[in-house]
Amino acid sequence: MKRIISLFAAVALLGSASAMAAGKLVVGGKGYTEQLIMSTMTSQYLAGLGYDVDQRDGMGSTVLRTAQLNGQIDLYWEYTGTGLVTFNKVVEKLSPAETYQRVKELDEQVGLVWLNPSKANNTYALAMRKDFAKEKGIESITDMMDWLQTEDGSNAQLASNIEFSARPDGLKSLLAAYEFEMPRHNLRKMNSGLVYQALAQEVVDISMVFATDGRVKAFNFYVLKDDREHFPNYALTPVVRQDTLAQFPQLAEQLNVLSALMNDDVMSTLNATVDVEGVSIEHVARDFLKQNDLI
Repeated sequence: MKRIISLFAAVALLGSASAMAAGKLVVGGKGYTEQLIMSTMTSQYLAGLGYDVDQRDGMGSTVLRTAQLNGQIDLYWEYTGTGLVTFNKVVEKLSPAETYQRVKELDEQVGLVWLNPSKANNTYALAMRKDFAKEKGIESITDMMDWLQTEDGSNAQLASNIEFSARPDGLKSLLAAYEFEMPRHNLRKMNSGLVYQALAQEVVDISMVFATDGRVKAFNFYVLKDDREHFPNYALTPVVRQDTLAQFPQLAEQLNVLSALMNDDVMSTLNATVDVEGVSIEHVARDFLKQNDLI
């Protein structure tokens, strides 16, 4: 997406001529709804500030990270837990604040800057249909794993996308944390979008979900309590190359403005508007920016 607005419009947005930033920015993103919303919203917002924006999304986490390290992507929204565990291999239990500080310090060494974290924590979670969980007396992940070992739950199906089943902060580490070995017949791997439909339509009994996904509430799912506090904090945060910030020093403040608007409720609502109501990502992003006087 490439859109240049007038000098006067840009000045009105930031209150000074410094808002105009001649130059190209490559905005990256992953391939699921929340990330597509954020990459689109960020691209629209920055284009409105006068940047020449090239939006490249739909990537997997590792591919996107590599592209940023290689200078092919200037910025994208990453999660603190992913940065800590998947990219920096830190497995110790840390508070949300400690998680952010640690990953910020570690990534500075490779030329990446973590800006202000949002209050949107899109952590992994496991969910069941609310009425089914209540019928089985399941409230926590421990309860679920105990049930899987009974005759009633022995053939239950857990839906997972490919990434969650393979990444170090995903299913394998979850099972290790809860000291449980899941038989292969209990696991079904599928596309991220299909896990919600599979659970809602009773194709599976349990599913991995993202905490800020709007379909959790819309489909009346019950998120199981992570009673061993396995999953780290996944605060949605803009991450920018140091070289890019050196070229455009005002960019940090501009992105922090957007980050400050994001929380669990906002992100869940935006996701649901796309995934449940069927509104296009472009419209959802634009409407949000207009409502907050950012374009």
